[in-house]
Amino acid sequence: MANRISIGVLISGEGTNLQAIIDACQQNRIDGRVVFVGSDNPDAHGLDRARKHGIPAFVIDYKSILRQSKQQPLEDIVPEDFELEKVLAAQSLTRRDWDKSKAVRYLSTRAVAEAALLKKMTLYPFDLLVLAGFMRVLTPYFIDRVNTDSARPRIMNIHPALLPSFPGVDGYGDTYRYGCKVGGCTVHFVDYGEDTGPIIGQKAFEIKPQDTVETVRAKGLRLERELYPECIQLFAEGRLKVVSKTYILRDGTRWKRKVVEITH
Repeated sequence: MANRISIGVLISGEGTNLQAIIDACQQNRIDGRVVFVGSDNPDAHGLDRARKHGIPAFVIDYKSILRQSKQQPLEDIVPEDFELEKVLAAQSLTRRDWDKSKAVRYLSTRAVAEAALLKKMTLYPFDLLVLAGFMRVLTPYFIDRVNTDSARPRIMNIHPALLPSFPGVDGYGDTYRYGCKVGGCTVHFVDYGEDTGPIIGQKAFEIKPQDTVETVRAKGLRLERELYPECIQLFAEGRLKVVSKTYILRDGTRWKRKVVEITH
């Protein structure tokens, strides 16, 4: 029997996947309820969706926080529990052409915003944190404070492409421009990289000669609203198990990877 889980949702825009999750909870397709909706964007329409359903909603204005952070020494603004060297060693987010000083500023200033986000989230205890169009990369500082049990990750994201192909912000556009004949979407757990976490579920669609980037995106969004509730329900049922596997390639190289197994 599935548990009734408490779900936190982070958004940046329209909140169409948020609406799909709310609807699925109300229709008992997800054994859970949304306990808060947070956004980095004060103008996110998804906040209105949350309030319409009586769900607590709040904003942590990243742009304002990051702008103010540029004016102050980093040592004066980082959270007390921010361990720079640990975060630097764990992260795989920053650009390869960045020197250490740029990586330090990037991770430190975002930790300031993330600390504010974490503080607000403590008011609403949750079992699963769902990213539904949240357009901010999470750093190890944030991830480690949500994923307190390494064997049970609890940050889930949906990506507009069939990972590991086309990570980044424009997965449907990248898929279309590459000339792919199949597109799709992916739900995965969040790790320290950009769209690199263990894959939970995927759905695919055919890309036809007459398709445009707009029709490809529309096809993908329809599948997203099916896939995300299905994956959240698997979490609620306790059927998602993350395991480490080692694969031996033809040249003898040992390749390790965390994967999600769906139990019965």
